[in-house]
Amino acid sequence: MYQTMTPGPTNVRENVRMARSLPTTNPDLDEGFFDFYRETCRKLSRLMHTENQAYILGGEGILGLETACATLTEPGDRVLVIENGVFGRGFADFVRMYGGDVVEFSSALERPVPVAELKAFLESDSDFKYATVVHCDTPSGVLNDIQSICTLLAEYGILTVVDSVAGMFGEYVNVNKSHIDVLLGGSQKALSAPPGLTMMWVSNHAMTVMENRKTPVASFYANLLNFKDYYEHKEFPYTMSISDIYGLNVAIDNVLADKDILDRHARIAHATRVAVTAAGLSLFLESGHSNTVTVVVVPEGIKDEEIIETMKADHNILIAGSFDVMAGKVIRLGHMGENARVDAMTGLLAALGETLKKLGFPVACPMDQAFLKDLL
Repeated sequence: MYQTMTPGPTNVRENVRMARSLPTTNPDLDEGFFDFYRETCRKLSRLMHTENQAYILGGEGILGLETACATLTEPGDRVLVIENGVFGRGFADFVRMYGGDVVEFSSALERPVPVAELKAFLESDSDFKYATVVHCDTPSGVLNDIQSICTLLAEYGILTVVDSVAGMFGEYVNVNKSHIDVLLGGSQKALSAPPGLTMMWVSNHAMTVMENRKTPVASFYANLLNFKDYYEHKEFPYTMSISDIYGLNVAIDNVLADKDILDRHARIAHATRVAVTAAGLSLFLESGHSNTVTVVVVPEGIKDEEIIETMKADHNILIAGSFDVMAGKVIRLGHMGENARVDAMTGLLAALGETLKKLGFPVACPMDQAFLKDLL
């Protein structure tokens, strides 16, 4: 197995792996599991600084994006898709799938969504049922100011849907202060649990809008209303992934115990960017760098797959290229969750320096040393 230094999935701590091996019960019939599930959800709400109901869904983070769109969208609804990246634009596919009328507010991949320009746009057109935005769009690594964006949208009475799958737990998220109606997360990013679970936080207002739809939701698995009153009725819409949730619960406890988690992510991210630029590499972004991933431009004359394959073959380290419009242009170094550790990043950067030298790039300085120097 490779040392996984991608922008998710991330490395998983041993206590999370051990929790997933615990004896299981029947989650449909054991009333104790309903208590366990509810308490795990309540811990998620505390972590996001909200009393909004949290839900854990049986599916990778993309399920959350579809579930939000499926349960909110009715045919003909106007939906604002705010996008400056691959996943931001991807929301439009889900909205159209469920009959919504998409209006896109698009901006450059190299920088965050310009809030002032969004405000000017809304002054001329704000008749939207809800709006979607991505916190950290991992193909480019850009971080959007969700607090400013969602607060602005709330002023116009627009429901807010935020994909923070690659942001939360590495970046600060406060649901209440940010006026987020539907927040989406995934188990495999900075939470450092295995992939397979979606987390959703839903405001009372958003739930009321979902409940008051005039047409039925055109999905079963992606219909959040099927979770309504699960605890009172002691009934889930489908058999829950009990071992995955055991692991998730321990991963949540790890985060709750890590009082330095956000500062650690910020320090690691800054030192990583200092190191790669000191070595002569270029960052893809002009601004809006995330604390969970660093995106580096592939040097001229070298292919991204050459770097990735050499890192695997020579150093047993797995890093990522990108995809869609970003394919072939960059490599991505993940420093989220358990990957955001000094020893993991020094090993990654030392190996990357050796790899680039082997491929003919004149590395200006040892990246691992530049990284450690910045942390002093």
